[in-house]
Amino acid sequence: MDAKKRYVTPVTIALAVVALVGVGVWIYQLMGGLGVTGMNNGTSWGLYIASFMFFVGLSAGGLIVASSASIFNVKEYKKVALPAVLVSTVCICMAGMFVLIDLGGIGRVYQLLLSPNFMSPLLWDVCVITCYLVINLVYLFFMTSSKPREKAVKRVSRFALPIAILVHSVTAWIFGLQIANEGWHSAIMAPLFVISAMDSGLALLLISLVALRRAGYLKFEKSLMANLAGLLVTCIAIDGFMVGCEVLTMAYPQAEHGNALLGQMFAGATAPFFWGEIILGVVIPFAILVFAKNRQKTGLVMLSSALVIVGVFFKRIWLLLTSFIFPGIEGSPGLISGSSSTAHATGSDVWTAISAYVPTWVEVVVVLGVVSLGALAFIVLAKTFLVGRKPEPDVVSDAATGAQVA
Repeated sequence: MDAKKRYVTPVTIALAVVALVGVGVWIYQLMGGLGVTGMNNGTSWGLYIASFMFFVGLSAGGLIVASSASIFNVKEYKKVALPAVLVSTVCICMAGMFVLIDLGGIGRVYQLLLSPNFMSPLLWDVCVITCYLVINLVYLFFMTSSKPREKAVKRVSRFALPIAILVHSVTAWIFGLQIANEGWHSAIMAPLFVISAMDSGLALLLISLVALRRAGYLKFEKSLMANLAGLLVTCIAIDGFMVGCEVLTMAYPQAEHGNALLGQMFAGATAPFFWGEIILGVVIPFAILVFAKNRQKTGLVMLSSALVIVGVFFKRIWLLLTSFIFPGIEGSPGLISGSSSTAHATGSDVWTAISAYVPTWVEVVVVLGVVSLGALAFIVLAKTFLVGRKPEPDVVSDAATGAQVA
């Protein structure tokens, strides 16, 4: 077997070990229930759902680039359309895994099919994510077919682009349509999710492309990287603008609950994640990539892309958890905590008026296991479909005749 196509390497072995440990800890969670996590009655969603939101977003960049290559006939993007679809497929599978992991009674998931509630945004999300995954798989089938399927790829692209936008919008509506949570109940939630999905997805795609090029699986010019980096910095600017609009809308009326939420974001429990997103995910990468000369430098593009990914993950954390800090219930003594730390508490110790959440080692290990499994899957798919594949022909000028040849 070609050395480049060996699947068993130190990296893949390490990823497989971490993934297996994650599976083992997940089984432990199934046996002990969600009480082994840091979630409680006040904070019913934690690291798993934050990761779900994050990876749904990461899947966007790949599919948008791949579909744009066909719909808008962007020839540069056609060279990286296949790895873009691979990134998108792996990320959406990981997102779906986090939903199943977050279920306390996964054995009853079949009830979703037997008694669906079509008024629930959660069901909408299940349907659109399923469609999204199917689109990715169909895309992958046509792109890796032994016979040219350019017309079929173009037809799929017409569905892929709107579904890529819809999947992030529906995920946002899970939060934005909850009137009881003031921090989520906003019409801008869907556009905010879509644009942050685009910048984080593009950032991951750039990192993946450079890694594939250094591994010898892919070839592309620096102009393509600069082009994608230019699109990335545009998305970063729009993302920062939308966050500013949302914060201003919450702050200006001086409403009591809005001020309490902003206090937690600016100087409270979720402040490190809010300011981390603003500084690491918006200000620094924008300041780097806004200059065209910096977009030509691979190191700076990779640094900016990594910061954007970290910043968007921080956004998912503060966006999710800030609204959980103050339970939607008035009056003393509050609500029963339900956390594992108060399982054997008595008297007033079981009550809480402000929700607190810290992920346990179980959640951290399971998340690392899923991430390792996704990285392993991407490596295997890249070696399977990219190694030995004939690159897209470039149109160049013949020096002798001046004619254009492939």
